[in-house]
Amino acid sequence: MSALDFDVIVVGGGHAGAEAACAAARLGVRVLMVTSAIETIGQMSCNPAIGGVAKGTLVREVDAFGGIMGRAADRATIQFRMLNRSKGPAVWSPRAQCDRGLYRRAVRTLLEEQDALETVQATVARLEIRGDRVMGVVTQDGRKFRGDSVIITAGTFLRGRIHIGLETRIGAGRAGDAAVVDMAEQLEALGLEVDRFKTGTPPRVDGRSVDFSRLERQDGEGDSFRFSQFVRSARPEQLPCWITWTGEELRGIIEDRLQESALYGGALAGRGPRYCPSIEDKIVKFPNAERHQIFLEPEGLETSELYVNGLSTSLPVDAQIAFLHAVPGLEKARMTRPGYAIEYDYYPPQQLTPWLEVKAVEGLFFAGQINGTTGYEEAAGQGVVAGINAARRHRGEEPIVLGRDAGYIGVLVDDLVTRGVDEPYRLFTSRSEYRLLLRQDNALKRLGPLALELGMLNDEEQRTLERRLEEEEMVLKAAADTSVSPDRVNAYLDTCGESQITETQRVSELIKRPGVHLKDLFRCTGSPMPQAHEESWVSAQVEMKYAGYMAREREAARKLAELTDFHLPADLDYGKIASISTEAREKLGRVRPESLAQAGRIPGVSPSDLQNLVLEVMKLKRNAA
Repeated sequence: MSALDFDVIVVGGGHAGAEAACAAARLGVRVLMVTSAIETIGQMSCNPAIGGVAKGTLVREVDAFGGIMGRAADRATIQFRMLNRSKGPAVWSPRAQCDRGLYRRAVRTLLEEQDALETVQATVARLEIRGDRVMGVVTQDGRKFRGDSVIITAGTFLRGRIHIGLETRIGAGRAGDAAVVDMAEQLEALGLEVDRFKTGTPPRVDGRSVDFSRLERQDGEGDSFRFSQFVRSARPEQLPCWITWTGEELRGIIEDRLQESALYGGALAGRGPRYCPSIEDKIVKFPNAERHQIFLEPEGLETSELYVNGLSTSLPVDAQIAFLHAVPGLEKARMTRPGYAIEYDYYPPQQLTPWLEVKAVEGLFFAGQINGTTGYEEAAGQGVVAGINAARRHRGEEPIVLGRDAGYIGVLVDDLVTRGVDEPYRLFTSRSEYRLLLRQDNALKRLGPLALELGMLNDEEQRTLERRLEEEEMVLKAAADTSVSPDRVNAYLDTCGESQITETQRVSELIKRPGVHLKDLFRCTGSPMPQAHEESWVSAQVEMKYAGYMAREREAARKLAELTDFHLPADLDYGKIASISTEAREKLGRVRPESLAQAGRIPGVSPSDLQNLVLEVMKLKRNAA
């Protein structure tokens, strides 16, 4: 094999590209990552944070496949918080504020640990395509690299354009990095549907110019949690974040200057993320809100620069300085970098298979913002799926598709390829029908066995997985086998606000009471405490407390699996099925679902359409026989 031959080529070194390259390399195929700047591999282009609602669970799922996002975040965490602790465990959400530089360097180091992975600095000018199959890439400097599969993870670089006010328009993938035009034009010329989205970033300020006496300090939590379930990294020094608020003065500045915004002045046409709006959007869409919360988040340990979370904008620079000075604590703040909006190409994801391969081009995969998503974590999850399946395509193996009951990764990909997007897609717990099953504490239990079966875990990771599974089963068994008498437990139940018991009960029954905790119950029994990792205790407690609810979700998932097993022929001509509605024929023909379950999640396809579809497919099968 010559030096220019690879099995999988990954275009881009952001969060999707890093995970795609790592996943494919762990499967033992020869991988090439092509990135325009090696120093920016793993770059956090926007907020220097990992995790959050649903996103934190997604990071742990990526980690269960041996991914690098969680490990890098652990090495770079300068503040950690578990969000939603006051709510149920289905929405507990780990979030880490990261040192931007430490995170980027950790990603590069972790990638370089993969012997099967090579990296070159270059910009891809075009894809090599023969017929309807991708054969490799050609870079702007004339190099050719052949590959059986190519994964494009271009982020916001495809015809990206930065907007600051109405006058400043810069062709760029992000500030300081050139946009990718040639490959974008080629993809459109292939006949792929293309559209435009936008996103934005807020200004940064010099922390030395901030009056912290006017801000509310927000410290992190303890040192116990790690995103990675395989490696426990030492944490760097911890730093606080700071909270302040907008007010009437800022509102007045925004309203006076609104038509100078790239968004409201007509310079931007692409749709932006609803759940991460600009300050202009907040003022316009929430006119009755007296104030909006602003977080000042540290960029790292070796800089005083602060990320002003909540003030994303596309206003001119002088307007940004003016509204910054209207924020309590920022009256004398020095702006180090202006905020901006960026508009870029994305490809509506119904053009992809459930394993993220482009339907029209064999061997070509898309992952990340190119599919219409937003967020580091969403990109990473897609990267894992694309990396696994690009490697399996090279080896002639069947693709892997994660179900919606298997993980948030499965929910994410299914939503994209089945429902498409009309705004940048972001994960929420509400997007899943199985929130109690898809928790951050059981990600390794859910997906670790599959990662092991695929061959993605090394020997030490396999031992860690086996130990964790054994520990949880040990705790569950001990709870079922151990009883506690009224005289030992009633005093504790009183402190929890729970009614006393009159006869001996098993720990596995008492734990179902809302106010009690598993370890405390074991202490009351006087029996030896099972020796297990803290997360094994957490997972076992949740499994027992919510056993009835989870049983119902598992039954729903079982019924969904039956629909999933009803496969729809790839060459089915939906246009000729007169028994289903015109809307269903059009949408089914566009998405071309793999199964009846996927067809049922397409908006506009009714239950009666599904019933008639089953009858038509069975009729075709009988005629073929």
